[in-house]
Amino acid sequence: MRIRGGSGFVGRELTHLLRSKGHEVTVISRQPGPGKITWSDLKSKGLPPCEGAVNLSGENLMNPLRWWNESYKKDLFSSRIDTTKALSEAIAAAACPPHCWVLVSGVACYKPSLTAEYTEDSEWTPFDFLSKLVKEWEAAALLPQSVAKTTRQVIVRPGAVLGRDGGAMKQMLLPFWLGLGGTLGSGRQPFPWIHVSDLAGIIAHALEAPVDSAALPPPQVYNGVAPALNTNYEFTKELGRLMRRPTIFPVPAFAMNALIGSERAVILTEGQRVVPQRTLESGFQYQYPDLTSALKQILGS
Repeated sequence: MRIRGGSGFVGRELTHLLRSKGHEVTVISRQPGPGKITWSDLKSKGLPPCEGAVNLSGENLMNPLRWWNESYKKDLFSSRIDTTKALSEAIAAAACPPHCWVLVSGVACYKPSLTAEYTEDSEWTPFDFLSKLVKEWEAAALLPQSVAKTTRQVIVRPGAVLGRDGGAMKQMLLPFWLGLGGTLGSGRQPFPWIHVSDLAGIIAHALEAPVDSAALPPPQVYNGVAPALNTNYEFTKELGRLMRRPTIFPVPAFAMNALIGSERAVILTEGQRVVPQRTLESGFQYQYPDLTSALKQILGS
């Protein structure tokens, strides 16, 4: 398996899972090292023979050290689209392309709503900065028809990724430990989430699925979210309950807009009810299908 972004939060979890299943994993990285190939190697020598390829790369959208400006937005696009295009082109040019090519994008393609439910079959069109990013990102992953006949194309769209060592929880825990936790915006907005172990599991599940070359569909989409449909209020209250901390300090939407920029704050102050219909139909078994089990594992309680 070849993984771009393998040293990140999700990449580490996926690498560990795949190796535990007996797969050999190579990470595509800026720096050389054991179990790695560099981007210059990929460009000069092409993609080495492999069963599957995964792209997890991208500048951290919620990086607290980056101010929301045109430079940052440009980096968000280039770090996702350029790497995706480089990998898809390498796959297309390979003498022996992988059986499966997985892109991990996001649920920002679905328009925020308090009532609408989105499955993998829901149609959508770009409506803001982040949805345009997802549109171009997923388009960059498309393979030529000649290669798509033998390489299964998969897109996994995760919600907020929860885990002990990174992701959304990393910035949430300190305020909650200090008793400063609270809902974001109205709190009524849907909060699509997934435990990092389950996201890694969905990717591995897609990589290991048998290839039916006679019936390969266009990119197969899996919503990488837990089957529980929670709101920000429910998430906040459950986290506070398990941590035995009050959750009485709501953060108004206008404050979030001022702190991190309105185009980025929408991820936290608005949300989508995303249903993992095809993920469940594929036979994938969640380890953490509900908030209580996921948060207990993360908190070690």
